[in-house]
Amino acid sequence: QVHVVESGGELVQAGGSLRLSCATSGLTFGVYSTGWYRQAPGKERELVALIRSGTVTNYSDSVKGRFTISRDNAKNTVYLQMNSLKPEDTAVYYCRVSVYWGQGTQVTVSS
Repeated sequence: QVHVVESGGELVQAGGSLRLSCATSGLTFGVYSTGWYRQAPGKERELVALIRSGTVTNYSDSVKGRFTISRDNAKNTVYLQMNSLKPEDTAVYYCRVSVYWGQGTQVTVSS
């Protein structure tokens, strides 16, 4: 059985930083591309950052230069380091590995 569990979301002030984690089990984590997505109230879910099975990464324009995605294949975990947070980064952040999604973790950035 596959498990995908996000953690690390919380309330933070604008300009602050957070690191999200996504722990997985039940699949061969290292062979899959892994992505962080987010969904704000009233908006569609959007891709924030993607890391392929190696170290190639892609970012949405809205987070480029502020967010960093990384993975630790030994721990079956992917991370999202978020710096210089803005109120518009407020959303539920989801992790996706292959076709599997986590339950999401809430990030709220206050102005």
